[in-house]
Amino acid sequence: MKILSTEKIRQADQYTIQHEPVSSIDLMERAAIEVAQWLLRCLYKHNTVKVFCGMGNNGGDGLAVARLLSRQQINLQVYLVHCSEKMSHDAEVNLHRLEEETSLKVVDVNSEADFPSFAESEIIVDALFGSGLNRPLTGLAAALIDHLNRQEAFRVSIDIASGLFADSFCSDATIFQPDYTLTFQLPKLAFLMPENDPYVGHLEVLDIALHPKFLLEVETNNFLVDSEMIKQIIHHRTKYSHKGTYGHALLVAGSEGKTGAAILGAKACLRTGVGLLSVQLPPAAWTPLQASLPEAMIHTDDKLEAFNAIGVGPGLGKEDDARRMVRRLIQDARVPMVMDADALNILAENKTWLSFLQPKTILTPHPKEFERLFGKTSDSFERLELLREMARKHNIIIVLKGANTATAMPNGVVFFNSTGNPGMATAGSGDVLTGMILSLLAQRYTPEEAAVLGVYLHGLAGDLASETLGQEAMIASDITDNIGKAYRSLT
Repeated sequence: MKILSTEKIRQADQYTIQHEPVSSIDLMERAAIEVAQWLLRCLYKHNTVKVFCGMGNNGGDGLAVARLLSRQQINLQVYLVHCSEKMSHDAEVNLHRLEEETSLKVVDVNSEADFPSFAESEIIVDALFGSGLNRPLTGLAAALIDHLNRQEAFRVSIDIASGLFADSFCSDATIFQPDYTLTFQLPKLAFLMPENDPYVGHLEVLDIALHPKFLLEVETNNFLVDSEMIKQIIHHRTKYSHKGTYGHALLVAGSEGKTGAAILGAKACLRTGVGLLSVQLPPAAWTPLQASLPEAMIHTDDKLEAFNAIGVGPGLGKEDDARRMVRRLIQDARVPMVMDADALNILAENKTWLSFLQPKTILTPHPKEFERLFGKTSDSFERLELLREMARKHNIIIVLKGANTATAMPNGVVFFNSTGNPGMATAGSGDVLTGMILSLLAQRYTPEEAAVLGVYLHGLAGDLASETLGQEAMIASDITDNIGKAYRSLT
């Protein structure tokens, strides 16, 4: 699914208006119908809806939604907030329609004295400002949003929370805090930034049938990975295949006191479908590994020719032997490689080695590891651009882990993940991801495919684990235990 800038979304609207063709007011009606239907599904536990409308097109959406809801015998109150002197044309049309077709009385809000009180069982619908906002809110609008945010009511934003910038970071701004955001057609980049979590809530993307030709042809360097994209990537096993068909992976991992990281990565690699797995780890860890994973082999020499892919880092430590190993793999390995954990920490202390990485080597840092590798940034938008720049500069793939894990490709395209949950914030989760990506590389997925598919499957397995265990009780092994279910859900 593409993620478009505000300007390109505006172009999509205009293209649809011109080529469907459809009038702008009818396109607004289409969006309002989707919002109204969504709200009706949630109204069973709420007895009053209060819609706050601005003077622009977002306010027009709100006025149209209010008119549609009024047909359902709902206790409805509509407020028109006079934050500017002039209404947009489509907002004005919808105001007239509301007044002509319903008995609703629109309440004008001109000062703080006009702010209403609330009960917990009510819904607040925020239709004040849309995605075109480019400066922080002040005055009456800011005061109203502060007032709304203090209420215990259920809060919903239409398209985007009022006060939030769609394409850039907004510091120290007054922003509405919804429980749900009902956006149109495609997600916005702002929804995927950690700082904006309080201003998004649960995201729902409503299809308003923008013109498919424009959506197909428009260019972007940001994508949200969904199941349809993943289903096009997955390889399907053939009747006459054998273990050699699915590759031989080498995992270099583990050190004194960190055997568990190697075992977690190895088990995840096997569960993700690799044909053969060898693990290089300290002799003291051989018995624990073979006792827990008899399917894995121990690698005891320096030869690398037998392997289709290499993973290095989980529990490796940073002792001299580990440093020498990482350096040798960078110099000598000629197969796809994924680097994580201590391999990244060693790389961060020897940044000149970045220039010697094989093209499309996959690095999987968490935010602190990314900072040690590539430097600090002031906010997530700035970090995203640094992520993109470093992937381009070093011709590598960087998987920046976190909610909506961002995978940057050497061509500057970034894929944001749509699976996963906070229960996966647990020790060993990253080791599992490394093993999964390694397995896919050995199975001859391209590095781009292995990174995107590995992250998606990892998050999906975590989501399936949380359904039975709850997020608080999850451990990394639970993710591995659900890899099979994740695969089955995609077939």
